[in-house]
Amino acid sequence: MVSTANVSTIQVEEAASALAHQLRGIMLRPGDAGYDEARGVWNGMIDRRPAFIVRCAGAGDVIAAVNFARTHNLLVAVKGGGHSVSGASVCDGGVMIDLSLMRGVRVDPVARTARAESGVTWHDLDFETQAFGLAVTGGQISHTGIAGLTLGGGLGNLQRKLGATVDSLLSADIVTADGRLLTTSATENADLFWGIRGGGGNFGIVTSFEYQLHPVGPLVVGGIAGFEIARAREVMAFYRDFAANAPDELTLTLVFMGAAPPLPFVPDRMRFQPAVALVPCHCGALEQAMADLAPLQALEPDFASLGPMPYTAVQSLSDDALPYGTHRYYFKAGLLDRLDDATIDRIVAHATHLPTPFSNVLMPAMGGALARTPLDATAFAQRQATYEINIAVAWIDPAEDEQQVAWTRAFFEDVRPALHGVYVNSLSDEQERTTEAYPEATYRRLVEIKNRYDPTNLFRLNQNIRPTV
Repeated sequence: MVSTANVSTIQVEEAASALAHQLRGIMLRPGDAGYDEARGVWNGMIDRRPAFIVRCAGAGDVIAAVNFARTHNLLVAVKGGGHSVSGASVCDGGVMIDLSLMRGVRVDPVARTARAESGVTWHDLDFETQAFGLAVTGGQISHTGIAGLTLGGGLGNLQRKLGATVDSLLSADIVTADGRLLTTSATENADLFWGIRGGGGNFGIVTSFEYQLHPVGPLVVGGIAGFEIARAREVMAFYRDFAANAPDELTLTLVFMGAAPPLPFVPDRMRFQPAVALVPCHCGALEQAMADLAPLQALEPDFASLGPMPYTAVQSLSDDALPYGTHRYYFKAGLLDRLDDATIDRIVAHATHLPTPFSNVLMPAMGGALARTPLDATAFAQRQATYEINIAVAWIDPAEDEQQVAWTRAFFEDVRPALHGVYVNSLSDEQERTTEAYPEATYRRLVEIKNRYDPTNLFRLNQNIRPTV
């Protein structure tokens, strides 16, 4: 007699085989060629093995994969760009719904819009939109996927001028837990449209995004101004005052580096040594941009390369510092309303002694257009902060995992009293902090939307908004 468990397993295998023959894309299982590559994600610390990987070619494949997972009560992971630091893009057992083959982008330069599928990276989207001198706010690392970043709100080099990514989102197509493909916009399924603009992947799988584009570039003023680590307090005090009075066109990021890069303009004495840097992106008129950055030049950096460059080059400046798949990462992050002397002292005490040469502390300035959008306009509502701090520790040897995680947590706990909330896309393995990413009223509204569109919590491998029905 065949046990119930075996019958269930046989049924799942039969259904999976049937699904594999229906797909425009492909299904991979353990042992198949390409399986290990497909299950890989940006964070090398993550090593999980799905029972099935559905590499979707379009919305029809996504619908079929969702129906398969729901019918057989299988855990679902969704991979766009695979940049989730917590590894939520891949699961053990269950189904990994991989969107990375869905890379279509269509730009309408007259209407200044772009329609992009959910496997698109920011490199892909920026390349296509910059052909017409257009852009939308989109991260600071070009191999990040557009899907996860957009659904969490979307910060980036243009945030002070254009606001968050979701502030330029016009519509999206989404497959919900019951297998429906819905269009969401201000006029269609408006409650769901509000929720996906900051609520993450909690309500379904977005298959395409439509963005309003804005004139940017093709040249902006960017680069890096670096300083010896002994000047950290001086640089942070300058950053605090300079960023407070910066024009909207300028987004400035302060970066502590475990090791200065071996670039031609970096002095030999500073290469591979700890450093602190200011990294600007100014999207205004070039002459005005250089004038606005004059105080930074007057600070007399120990090394610098600042000037006009393609916007796409600015977007990829951090790519090598946070490479895909080769390093193990652990992040802790939060938002700061202000940067007083005591907080500067706490940050400097840790950030000047990063534990590996691959580690960074990133502090982008917020404000500008980001802060002027009403808090209830989107589910992304952490708009009033002045800075974000992201402690990004990276290493290679798995034997160091416990040590590096402990160091990161100790740094975070020391600065935590100064933090007020968190950007949901920066959360790591800390489900308990999800409510910190949303004001109370926003979170209650997200729960209502979750109850409506995913009452069984099929989509739970994320910073989860748990249903209450």
